[in-house]
Amino acid sequence: MLALQDRVVLINGATGGLGPAVVRVFANDGCMLALTARNQDELDQTATTLGLAPDKTLLLPTDLTDPDAVKQMVQRVYTHTGRIDAVAHVTGGFSGGVPVAEIDPQAWYAMLNLNLSAAFLVARFVLPLMLRQAYGQLVFVSSRSPRQPTANLAEYTVSKGGLDVLVQVLAQETRQHGINVNAVAPSVIDTEANRRFNPDADYTHWVTPESIAGVIHFLASAAARDIHGAIIPIYGRA
Repeated sequence: MLALQDRVVLINGATGGLGPAVVRVFANDGCMLALTARNQDELDQTATTLGLAPDKTLLLPTDLTDPDAVKQMVQRVYTHTGRIDAVAHVTGGFSGGVPVAEIDPQAWYAMLNLNLSAAFLVARFVLPLMLRQAYGQLVFVSSRSPRQPTANLAEYTVSKGGLDVLVQVLAQETRQHGINVNAVAPSVIDTEANRRFNPDADYTHWVTPESIAGVIHFLASAAARDIHGAIIPIYGRA
């Protein structure tokens, strides 16, 4: 029930620490992939490293915080493939380390744009296509932070908390139309960047990108057809 062969999957944030693991799990199913990131060179490197088939891969450098860019990207995917069956929205970022009284307003807006507004824009322009085809899955990447808020992480925690609410609203709006909207909520992900930032941590307690990718793959499959508006915790032993 998990096989997604020949389905069209849009993966946003296909480069970086988590993106390639998500790309790999869908590529292994033989999906038609549309991959976005800001940087063309990084998209090219990811496609080369993973050995992606050129005839089944679209590489689309896109600023997902730009409404016009997102609209054009979605239209390019639809023009090329005729449909979008699933979206794995991996795009996101992190900033923090100071209390609210010291946050640079630009850092606040940057987190809201990257972690929340980009997700809204993708949903805004993909959903009309899915509603017409009466089918689709949207899977977003949230965080444990909204469930366990801590000091000095306001911009990140609020942006991910807003994403959780967006997911649940979207699920209510689309569940009667053959569309599933859900999210995964990891704790610390075992990436090179996180290891550099936390050199003394016990990495064996962190969540691997492959583990998260597996849950995203499940949520994009027919096996998850009865799951709507879920925020799936993936905490490992952290």
